[in-house]
Amino acid sequence: MERPGAGGINSNECENVSRKKKISEEFEANTMDFLVDMPFATVDIQDDYGITDEPQINSERSKEKERIKSDRVKKRKPKRKDYQPNYFLSIPITNKEIIKGIKSLQNAVIQQDKRLAQTMVRDGSFHITLLVMQLLNEDEVNLGIDALLELKPFIEELLQGKRLTLRFQGIGTFKNQVGFVKLVEGDHVNSLSEIAETANRTFQEKGIRAGESRSFKPHLTFMKLSKAPWLRKNGVKKIDPDLYEKFVNHRFGEEILYRIDLCSMEKKKQSNGYYYCESSIVIETFSPGNSSMTFHTRHFCICCL
Repeated sequence: MERPGAGGINSNECENVSRKKKISEEFEANTMDFLVDMPFATVDIQDDYGITDEPQINSERSKEKERIKSDRVKKRKPKRKDYQPNYFLSIPITNKEIIKGIKSLQNAVIQQDKRLAQTMVRDGSFHITLLVMQLLNEDEVNLGIDALLELKPFIEELLQGKRLTLRFQGIGTFKNQVGFVKLVEGDHVNSLSEIAETANRTFQEKGIRAGESRSFKPHLTFMKLSKAPWLRKNGVKKIDPDLYEKFVNHRFGEEILYRIDLCSMEKKKQSNGYYYCESSIVIETFSPGNSSMTFHTRHFCICCL
């Protein structure tokens, strides 16, 4: 019988290495799946979870450095388990031009690879996430509703009766795992960021666990590989840029901010595909010479009307 030479690797060791690599890949995919819908789902995700793309340097590290690294990992784990957002503030996308453009994009991708049909976001679910939070019971949901209502006058004061127009053009991805339509840079993004920061502060002042320690980068998701995890086993691990090449500079249209919803990530979606909505605020705009009544809702969502 032939024995492996000194320093050789037997078949069991090869299987263990392969298994560890597979577990590592699945962990990264699951982490991305949980965060893709969050307002801060950016390239910072890997850094926060101890994942790195940089090659490891083959040199001995001191035991002290290893101990510090181990302590940091231990500190991260309880926080990740303890805080899992289950509600979010949503800006719904209702402009038919934008929806039509995204559907055309999705169909173009599917025509090139029919397997990706299951990765597409339903048109009724298109939205921009403004803030994520954790609401564990009815009392906390009520606090969330109160915080949302307090946000309304600030937004209207910030906009001073003017419309906040969000312009969408081009395609981007988060690590080639999530495909989204880009929000064109400009003053409207600055205003949206200010609204997000105030929302974060308002909800936290109510004692609600909200937001994350990442910069706000709004996006309009149209596909996620994590919606069809079986694709990884079939070799589809990234979104091929060639699939959306024709839409790289496509102008999808404009959405006027007129409503913000407090939505659940866990409750059953509505029949139109939109998320279960606890409450909404309508952002009023004023035209010269015209008056407008301020309107808000509590314990029901106008998107259900």
